[in-house]
Amino acid sequence: MDLGKRLKQLRMKNGLTLEELASRTELSRGFLSQLERNIASPSISTLEDIAEVLGVSMAEFFSEAVEKKVVFTEQDYFVDEKEEMTITYVVPSAQKNQMEPLLVELTPNGTSQIILPHAGEEMGYVLQGKISLMNLTARTSHTVKKGETFYIKGDSRHCLVNNGKSAAKILWISTPPIF
Repeated sequence: MDLGKRLKQLRMKNGLTLEELASRTELSRGFLSQLERNIASPSISTLEDIAEVLGVSMAEFFSEAVEKKVVFTEQDYFVDEKEEMTITYVVPSAQKNQMEPLLVELTPNGTSQIILPHAGEEMGYVLQGKISLMNLTARTSHTVKKGETFYIKGDSRHCLVNNGKSAAKILWISTPPIF
């Protein structure tokens, strides 16, 4: 960890000059400047005093907040090609999140994997083609065409089937992640 960089970051976040921080911590401006430039090292008790003035605990001072990625591009995607379908994971590591969005492309006469009953819900939007949403538990089927959506509970075995002569593309989102 870059202690000096973290110290300066917290000082700036609090809107303090080196002189103001020096006054509040009863340390010299020169010493604080050396700390920020990693020329000097503080004792633990001095660091505790500085952290207190900056309004953070020692744990917060040393925690390195990882900025979460918000926007993803094609370079971030993971593509899993199977015989009858291609799954594009458009949010990498989404299994750690509350929901998992996928782009699923089914070949003509292709079938998705069978989804086993789970406690979540799923939503799909057909971007291209036409699919059948098959409830294998109830033995029912619903046709979903381009521009239409489906929304289901995950309490039954189900899958998607493309009975068409061209590929079908579906944005499929599940919560919690199941793929």
